[in-house]
Amino acid sequence: MTQDTPNTQDSDPTETQEWLDALDAVIAREGPERAHFLLETLIDKSRRSGAYIPFRPHTAYVNTIPPHAEAPAPGDHALEWKIRSLTRWNAMAMVIQANRAHDGIGGHIASFASAATLYDVGFNHFWRGKDHPGGGDLIYIQGHSAPGIYARAYLEGRLDEEQLRNFRSEVGGKGLSSYPHPWLMPDFWQFPTVSMGLGPIQAIYHARLMKYLHSRGLADIGDRKVWCFCGDGEMDEPESLGAIDIAAREKLDNLVFVVNCNLQRLDGPVRGDGKIIQELEGSFRGAGWNVIKVIWGAAWDALLARDGDGMLRRLMDETVDGEYQAYKAKGGRYTRDEFFGKYPETAKLVASMSDEDIARLNRGGHDPHKVYAAYHRAVNQADGRPTVILAKTVKGYGMGEAGEGQNITHQQKKMGEAALKEFRDRFQIPISDEQIAEAPFYKPDDDSEEITYLKQRRRDLGGDLPARRSHCDPLSIPPLETFKRQLEGTGERSISTTMAFVQLLQTLIRDKNVGQRVVPIVPDEARTFGMEGMFRQLGIYSVVGQKYKPEDSDQLAFYREDVKGQVLEEGITEAGAMSSWIAAATAYSNHNTALIPFYIFYSMFGFQRIGDLAWAAGDMRARGFLLGGTAGRTTLNGEGLQHEDGHSHVLASTIPNCRAYDTTFAYEIAVIVHRGMQLMYAENQDHYYYLTLENENYVHPAMPEGVEDGIMKGLYPFRMSDSPGPRHVRLLGCGAIFREILEAAELLQQDWDVSVDIWAAPSFTELMREGQAVERRNRLNPEQPAHNSYVQDCLGAGDGPVIAATDYQRTYAEFIRPWVPAPYYTLGTDGFGRSDTREHLRDFFEVDRRWITITALKALADQGVIEAATVRQALDKYAISSDKPNPTTV
Repeated sequence: MTQDTPNTQDSDPTETQEWLDALDAVIAREGPERAHFLLETLIDKSRRSGAYIPFRPHTAYVNTIPPHAEAPAPGDHALEWKIRSLTRWNAMAMVIQANRAHDGIGGHIASFASAATLYDVGFNHFWRGKDHPGGGDLIYIQGHSAPGIYARAYLEGRLDEEQLRNFRSEVGGKGLSSYPHPWLMPDFWQFPTVSMGLGPIQAIYHARLMKYLHSRGLADIGDRKVWCFCGDGEMDEPESLGAIDIAAREKLDNLVFVVNCNLQRLDGPVRGDGKIIQELEGSFRGAGWNVIKVIWGAAWDALLARDGDGMLRRLMDETVDGEYQAYKAKGGRYTRDEFFGKYPETAKLVASMSDEDIARLNRGGHDPHKVYAAYHRAVNQADGRPTVILAKTVKGYGMGEAGEGQNITHQQKKMGEAALKEFRDRFQIPISDEQIAEAPFYKPDDDSEEITYLKQRRRDLGGDLPARRSHCDPLSIPPLETFKRQLEGTGERSISTTMAFVQLLQTLIRDKNVGQRVVPIVPDEARTFGMEGMFRQLGIYSVVGQKYKPEDSDQLAFYREDVKGQVLEEGITEAGAMSSWIAAATAYSNHNTALIPFYIFYSMFGFQRIGDLAWAAGDMRARGFLLGGTAGRTTLNGEGLQHEDGHSHVLASTIPNCRAYDTTFAYEIAVIVHRGMQLMYAENQDHYYYLTLENENYVHPAMPEGVEDGIMKGLYPFRMSDSPGPRHVRLLGCGAIFREILEAAELLQQDWDVSVDIWAAPSFTELMREGQAVERRNRLNPEQPAHNSYVQDCLGAGDGPVIAATDYQRTYAEFIRPWVPAPYYTLGTDGFGRSDTREHLRDFFEVDRRWITITALKALADQGVIEAATVRQALDKYAISSDKPNPTTV
């Protein structure tokens, strides 16, 4: 009885055999597809008749495609084996040489060794470059396989030997990055994938963006595909499997996952006590994917054909992955005794085979013919379903006793001379015994049949891969005056910065040049941010349109889905929405179609929740806007600890090409968005913008004259004192607390006769970066007159201490301390958030107008300008107790 046979007593074996014979006849005469249809129909009829037939999430542990249904692989197989062998050798040699030159530099041999055939078949026969008439495919390459991709590019002539010798030695300018990094190799790599799990989720949303582009008529996607390579151990990352249902729901038949199932992660088996291929099949089948298992190579076909009683299939089903790893690591004799020897029937199957023959029973992921058949079916699948290929391989394939299939394999970065000779002999690399110890690179002459064939295959498929387009045609950005509504202020009307942004976005969408390029993205929070008006105006993108009449169809802003919809409403998934934004923010490179994505989210669920994706966006040279809504630790009434953001700007500052601003007024938003679009889409600068927005309503003034450059630099004069005297301070801040600064200035002037200069500081991050750049310039040019930082130029001309207050941790305002030419005091919202009103929270965190006033008076007292008793008077006047608990105390 096999594992897939229900464990029930057969009351009528004769009848059972008749049904099985009938099924065999259908398969023989009409094919497996007809048999599958009949079985599904019978199951459906049985369930409708009341029979209990549980869903079985996986099939037998054999190849999905039987030998007779395999598409024959074209090309020169012998020549392709030589090319693949040379790629294996050079990938291995690159890591070994790097670690000999710099011990501990790292690198990985085993990952690509297991996946070489999976990549080779794709490069030779399936993956199209950008010059292909149908457009280029997009390949998310597993990060640890980077040496193999470099090795192939070396054979193609895209990289030279000096670059290979400088693998992981980039500082000198001639090296190769450790993993796929578009920032470091902007013409080569497209997608940074080594932070495991991010490749799969990004690939899904990228495939969906391609459907979106095509549906809206922005780009002709045709039959271009997204291929995502990942490891079986990587599938434990929540991002790897967390969005696979979306791929089926969105009918992403342009998406192919290839999971390299070598059964090992870094320390040992992935599922030593189970079967990862069966587990993944169940997950993907249950999510609606087309699943193709490539488990056994052609050497097994004859054994399976002779398995009349099904005992070999039963044995395959029963054996767990930990045992399969041991069989490959310990050789043919061990496999004969421990695997085939479990049953007399299976022992008899291999009785005439030598131990060497048994050791050569290959796994499907190392058989180019099996891999070709799987890829061929995947690209010709036209039923609206994504496809996953589960390919069984051996980690460290070819490394022999140095690490093939062993628990130590992942960490192997060196191989001794004996292991190198074994590797050379196995793959027939023309390197002599005298040279072998050096592990030299090997490349045939450019006119050799191997190199000629290799290059011809890529020419036929449309050019080099991987390859990244650095620029696209610039966009015509509307002038700043387009946002007149934001620049002129709101008069007596109170609005939030969130609403000011939404109004700006509506204006931008109406622009004839770029309006269609705007991609609004929301994670099921459009109504929270006042964007529901866009539902009717723009439509929410849906691959199937709208099959129902929404309950609010009689309202002005009803919920409207449309196959040509412009809004991407992602549901409750910050990681998914961010992946969607990244796909849109890199469309200029991947599709030569510049999009302007605006992703708005709760700021607390932004950089903290998806920080790894935000970093990857920087690596990927994304261009677009992130909007952190209800930002700051005191602007959001009542939500409390997990919703109140006091540190997203600190986190954003760690990403070098993320330009972050905490805005207070509508005109600041207009200037930043306009200048940002100009720099990104007209001047092709590779950075993106993070703007924080609040939901607090207040009057917005008109933009002061000539402050645009100051806004972008991060600091500008908002209101200056007409007659500063000795009792004088400078207040600066941003966002939710800036209005408290304005009120504190009134208190200082009216209650304490202190004159005040007010500076708006929308970006302490930009100020810090400029200050550091000037500091470095002065350090490197000691003989020349020192330059001042922008902060020094702004604050150096005045007198009096400087007090900064923000709705973020004090660290944020502390960014500029080295360049403030006066005593500097900072206030911030350190500690966990609380549920309460804005007024109570600002008192609790000590950032309201009273606390700013007290701090300014204490600064003047420190300088001897006023008496300390005056500070005590102010504490009493504003009912602030010296015994108040510290909000940062945990």
